[in-house]
Amino acid sequence: MISAIQTVEMHTGGEPLRIVTDGIPVPEGRTLLDKRAYLRDHADQYRKFLMFEPRGHKDMYGALLVPPDHPEADIAVIFMHNEGYSTMCGHAIIALGRYVLDYGLKVKETDETPVNIQCPCGLVRAVVETKEGVTGAVRFESVPAFAYKLGQFVETREYGPVEIDIGYGGAFYAVLEAATIGLDVRNSPARDLTAAGAAISEAVKAQIPISHPEEADLGFLYGTILTDGKTGRDGNSSANICIFADQQVDRSPTGSGVTARMALMAARGEMAAGETAIFESITGTRFNGKILRETKVGPHAAVTVEVTGHAYYSGTAEFTYEDGDPLAGGFLLR
Repeated sequence: MISAIQTVEMHTGGEPLRIVTDGIPVPEGRTLLDKRAYLRDHADQYRKFLMFEPRGHKDMYGALLVPPDHPEADIAVIFMHNEGYSTMCGHAIIALGRYVLDYGLKVKETDETPVNIQCPCGLVRAVVETKEGVTGAVRFESVPAFAYKLGQFVETREYGPVEIDIGYGGAFYAVLEAATIGLDVRNSPARDLTAAGAAISEAVKAQIPISHPEEADLGFLYGTILTDGKTGRDGNSSANICIFADQQVDRSPTGSGVTARMALMAARGEMAAGETAIFESITGTRFNGKILRETKVGPHAAVTVEVTGHAYYSGTAEFTYEDGDPLAGGFLLR
């Protein structure tokens, strides 16, 4: 039986974030990954209750705050979506940075305030602009990001052989220019882009084994990013759309996706430490990205990336469960 659950509703670049403030018991487990696994395996009814209809929708996204086990973290978070639980989420980090300060989980400083957020992929360091007259601006430094595969071909039923790159930015993404499969990120219907992203994700999952060199739980393809083929380095934004989980569409430019894209550009010699780029989503909202430094993850040359965006509040809610309602647990029509 689910009792009332309270939430704070936010969005970053149009991408929703439903932050659970009360009503879900802290999952069992010593580490954050343990808690994530417990929620997935033993208490998944809460995710369905909040993400699915009639309280949510196919593209809803959520965050459950739990006690951190990292000594430097201010909070820890478990991300949830229509299919399960992700390892990293940049748009959520940007929103949570504001939430932590506005709801008194950490004291605001004068001009900007650091907020350290433990994610399943590791510790993410965010900075919230808190000077007077600035609303919603947050930047974060990614976990180390790297190119996993460059110029890899997969066979698809819809498009034949398709060339992709696979990048890690806290989650693994297949990345390709939309024009190579006859689509345009800025002008093609969203349903066509979504179907293409889903088809390519399925092909990659079936044909390319993916592993993370340091944590087995991170070794899976999260989604596909279709781009306009530009770099975003010349002052003009590079448009992209991210299709992840079960054909879920990110309304924001995708923070972990921006990180993965910049890691791929660094691997190709197209970007270096200190350089910046601008990325635009299907809603027209933008994230700025900057390569901070070079590093390594296992055998992979890697970079850390700073991503900047804006988050805003859209409301608060209390969700309830009524006995006798056959659809109370949640459902999806598409």
